[in-house]
Amino acid sequence: MSEADIAAVQALCSGPIPQQLLELWRVTAGGSLDYSLTVDMNGNREAISWSELFFNGSKAYHDLQGWIDHELKLAEEVSEERGHAWSGKLDALPFGGFEYCDRVYAVVERGREQGHILAWKRGLPPAWTHQLHADAVATIAADLRSAFAALHLPEDPLNPTEEYFSGSTLLPHLSKRVEEHGLDRALADRLIAFYREAIRDWRARLADGTLADDRELAFNALDQAINTDDPALVKELAAARVPLDVTLGGDASALEVALIRAAYSASQALIDAGAPVSARCMSDIHKPPPLSLIESLLAHGADPAVSAVIACAEQGSHESAHLIARACAARDPAFRRSFAEATQHRVKELKEDLSKVRARTMRHYLTEGELQAHIDNLAASPLAEPASWRAVLAWFSRRRT
Repeated sequence: MSEADIAAVQALCSGPIPQQLLELWRVTAGGSLDYSLTVDMNGNREAISWSELFFNGSKAYHDLQGWIDHELKLAEEVSEERGHAWSGKLDALPFGGFEYCDRVYAVVERGREQGHILAWKRGLPPAWTHQLHADAVATIAADLRSAFAALHLPEDPLNPTEEYFSGSTLLPHLSKRVEEHGLDRALADRLIAFYREAIRDWRARLADGTLADDRELAFNALDQAINTDDPALVKELAAARVPLDVTLGGDASALEVALIRAAYSASQALIDAGAPVSARCMSDIHKPPPLSLIESLLAHGADPAVSAVIACAEQGSHESAHLIARACAARDPAFRRSFAEATQHRVKELKEDLSKVRARTMRHYLTEGELQAHIDNLAASPLAEPASWRAVLAWFSRRRT
């Protein structure tokens, strides 16, 4: 980044640009990052997408001067709303992030927090359960080098367990550079080896009995156990004193995260190991769980949820749907009506999605055949019509017998 461009940015700041950011800009004008970052934010454990270092001339979401202009406008508006005189300069300088959702700032205002690196995250609509529903700010680190040190790889990018993982952008980029642009393979391999030094090795800490002493490593290990649906690892982590009563993703507990991901073996292991069962957790069921897990959840205080009944019914798991429905009916005399209304809404939603998929105006996580099967399953469910409740009760009588 040219000294003239740096000076132009400095002229818009209320205090000096942190020295470490100046050092960075004199090495690179911007670029992409491919790591993970989690920050405690308003009581949530939030993933921050710090995938870009903004640069002049982007003409898009990564434009440094564009984000500075945006912040200047916001600062002016806030000052006018509060009736304060405004200096015309920024107290926090945006220099990275991801599109309009996540931004990373360096504090330039003189004072104790000068040089601190902050994360800002945009709140999502209420329909996005477990996520922030209002914009939030949190400190990543006291300086830029420490902020970079917080970037990490939760698992080995050469042996990923998820479809989307840190490394899924960098590794193909390097391969293309080698195959199409003549990058030396040995140099690329050295870079990959350096990149992999950011892997958080929780297994070594588990083996030597110190994993519970490192909060972030313990979180990574627990997340991995859920991701791979590994009940033996959950049991091992519990024995190693890794806390299970933690907020693991957004405001979701470890068990809620496991239910969201349909990691049902890990879910049962968490309950068996003493992880707390929230009253709301059955709302996180989107795929039919084993009957034994449903019974464990209900026995440990989970409230039955109409949404879980529908999720099971539309996927053809009528036995699971019946078990949850029975618990709903025992608690709520109006369950039949609320279930019928929710079913009608869901069928309408599925039919609309199917129509759009057939018209090629929507991409859906379900195929045409799967969407139709979900519609048919709801229509065929004994729970679908109030007249069929006698059959449901008869089914439960036979099951108890």
